[in-house]
Amino acid sequence: MTILVTGGAGFIGSNFTLDWLAQSDETVINLDKLSYAGNLHNLTSLHGDARHVFIHGDIGDAALVGQLLGAHQPRAVVNFAAESHVDRSIHGPSEFVQNNIVGTFALLDAVRAYWTTRPAAPKAAFRFLHVSTDEVFGSLGKDAPAFTETHPFEPNSPYSASKAASDHLVRAWHHTYGLPVLTTHCSNNYGPFHFPEKLIPLVIVNALAGKTLPVYGDGQQIRDWLYVKDHCSAIRRVLEAGSVGSTYNIGGWNEKANLDIVRTICRLLDSLRPRADGKSYQEQIAFVTDRPGHDRRYAIDASKMERELGWKPAESFDSGINKTVQWYLDNQAWVANVQSGAYRDWIKTHYGATT
Repeated sequence: MTILVTGGAGFIGSNFTLDWLAQSDETVINLDKLSYAGNLHNLTSLHGDARHVFIHGDIGDAALVGQLLGAHQPRAVVNFAAESHVDRSIHGPSEFVQNNIVGTFALLDAVRAYWTTRPAAPKAAFRFLHVSTDEVFGSLGKDAPAFTETHPFEPNSPYSASKAASDHLVRAWHHTYGLPVLTTHCSNNYGPFHFPEKLIPLVIVNALAGKTLPVYGDGQQIRDWLYVKDHCSAIRRVLEAGSVGSTYNIGGWNEKANLDIVRTICRLLDSLRPRADGKSYQEQIAFVTDRPGHDRRYAIDASKMERELGWKPAESFDSGINKTVQWYLDNQAWVANVQSGAYRDWIKTHYGATT
């Protein structure tokens, strides 16, 4: 038995691959084009493991995808492959359109061609699981109910618009062609192997380096936070028992303002790795100009996951953030490896001299 995982060297994809192979002997065919956020160092522990087959390639390469499907005959495809950083999408939206929309189309059509030729039993059992985001639903008011699976799409950034478009393609390939799909919408993930342009790893890395900790606007943008390993367990459960054609919201039930996240990390670092001068890392916080069209609040209602599939997150935010900060303290070599010149140039361009 085999599954094909796309984007399996990225943050969530690599965590999923590691967790999958820790619990199963089922082979993972890992297709990743290794863009700036794809990192094979995330998968070092799988070196020499015959259950993990890495392929350097793009989901938009229909010939390659078709070849892989034919050669390995997976029972499922789990699609993590996507450009995912809102700030990058604002400065360079074309890459998001190409990878998230056109790439998803190419992948879907290659998978459809493969699926239609399968014998009856494996064809019936096959699944295409598309990993999406809560950002497709837009921004919530402070007291508005959390996003459910039936909330209308109202994407506000080039990133979220490209993900919404890919979701529509997945839905259409199910309703038009019968492809057995599943779609998940997750809230903000955090945990090991998170590329340090996102809020939590950026704060940890900058704090330890003695740099300022940039906070957009007033820092009161609210997000629901989901520990990445909880996300992985939810995807496994959806793949196992999700209803074909359905969507599932995956959240951590942890709504937090960005500024509160930053202060929490500072307090943890104050305890675990105090500054040499004895002062708090909170003194490094610097408020910067808010990004254009910044969504004010996301919140996920994950009750369908618990009601229909018996899943709920194992980690509280306190337990998850403690594990995350400790992981970054214990893995400074990984951080150094991902901080290439291109990464440093991006941070300088986007956040300016404060970093």
